[in-house]
Amino acid sequence: MTPTERIVILDFGSQTTQLIARRIREIGVFSEILPCTVSPEEIRKRQPKGLVLSGGPASVHAPDAPREPDGIFEMGIPILGICYGLQLMAVHFGGHVDTSARKEYGRAEIHVTNEHPLFHNLDPSQMVWMSHRDRVDHIPSEFHIVASSSNSPIAAMAHQDRPFIGVQFHPEVAHTPHGHFMLENFAYRICQCTESWSPQSFIESSTLSIREQVGNHRVICGLSGGVDSSVTALLIHKAIGNQLVCVFVDNGCLRYGEAQEVTHTFRDHFHIDLRVVEAGDRFLDALVGVNEPEEKRRIIGRIFIEIFQEEAEKIGDIRFLAQGTLYPDVIESTSFKGPSSTIKTHHNVGGLPDTLKLSLIEPLRELFKDEVRKVGSLLGLPPVLVERHPFPGPGLCVRVLGEVNRDRVEIARQADRIFMEELQSSGWYSKVSQALAVLLPVQSVGVMGDERTYQNVIALRAVDSRDYMTADMSHLPLDFLANVATRITNEVHGVNRVVYDLTSKPPATVEWE
Repeated sequence: MTPTERIVILDFGSQTTQLIARRIREIGVFSEILPCTVSPEEIRKRQPKGLVLSGGPASVHAPDAPREPDGIFEMGIPILGICYGLQLMAVHFGGHVDTSARKEYGRAEIHVTNEHPLFHNLDPSQMVWMSHRDRVDHIPSEFHIVASSSNSPIAAMAHQDRPFIGVQFHPEVAHTPHGHFMLENFAYRICQCTESWSPQSFIESSTLSIREQVGNHRVICGLSGGVDSSVTALLIHKAIGNQLVCVFVDNGCLRYGEAQEVTHTFRDHFHIDLRVVEAGDRFLDALVGVNEPEEKRRIIGRIFIEIFQEEAEKIGDIRFLAQGTLYPDVIESTSFKGPSSTIKTHHNVGGLPDTLKLSLIEPLRELFKDEVRKVGSLLGLPPVLVERHPFPGPGLCVRVLGEVNRDRVEIARQADRIFMEELQSSGWYSKVSQALAVLLPVQSVGVMGDERTYQNVIALRAVDSRDYMTADMSHLPLDFLANVATRITNEVHGVNRVVYDLTSKPPATVEWE
């Protein structure tokens, strides 16, 4: 995929850098995130129409504080600095940044005091979201103040002659109600972009790119039945037809009825060459005695790769392995995008072992989940799969905390089945972003039929999220939760207690492992 126009975002470690990218794409302009350590040559190679300097946790005065790449202010393109990006811009041009006596976190009202294209067609008073300790207290001589707040006299500043503007607040977050209009003004009025990015344009450019990359060779695709791998399979099938072979691996940790559903959809409906590999024993035997979640993921990832290699050798002339890797997978698994920390390892991120003589195809690697769903709908994926909640690649084994064995996986599977059935029948399934049942590595005392029990605990979790980088717990009705708990304790042998997870992300993750 090679969009003709793009805005590059330099990541200085902000937790909302991904939101900047999403918001810019939502207005029809392709955006790409690069680490703040990228070379000027790499930026120029992309010929961006504009740059965004993200926020970040550091202080510009810290000895190891990340700095902007050399020469970006001489590239002749518009630059928007957000929070830390504003402070970098101020220091670069001779301004001064100091720690404020009063920190500013949360909603604030700014007042636009000088006209600027960033605030075109917006009221002079705007509610925004602040999140900063340091602030610009002396403006560079070449700049003028554009907006102020009660705690930030320099809430926005702009260069007098060049297309540089910095804002102390975060236009990318939902708590800045008109932030998307500000980013739209930056993209269209300041950067002079055109509306050239959409799911349909992605499909068109990706199919051409896949055909060029693959040539006459064949591709093997790891199909799980989730929306990511399903869209990957359909996109590649659209590009190269019968050169694609999909492999569905039953790792013994699937959801109830999943293998049958995947087989019917892709083999019977889409007429894709689908090979089903029954490998439950192989996975579960390898997980005996393994409790550490990262080790579980590594073992499962290794066995998946081994199976794909074996299947590729059986099929013959396979040169490529396709995976449904998404942008959030990459961000949570690596820190190459900027000075952020690794959250967890995803089994389909990080490249391939040297022993695997296949090249990777990851057509969704730079897409967010909502973009993938839109692409899936355009490709004809049934709504039941397009709207399907995310499911971890390693399957239920990472929803079985602690020891993994067949009995414990089956408990998790049945609890998940009941939770999903109740969500679907009540209409709540489409209202929450993701729901799951987790088998905890603890037992608790209970009473069943006048007898004392000492059995397992199931934790239910449901979250609301737009991008899965952040999430809030879903406010499911108590009567609904009580009904689910009753069904699980009555129908799932070995469970006598059900709890509901109220934690947001952060500090937690959506999955427990």
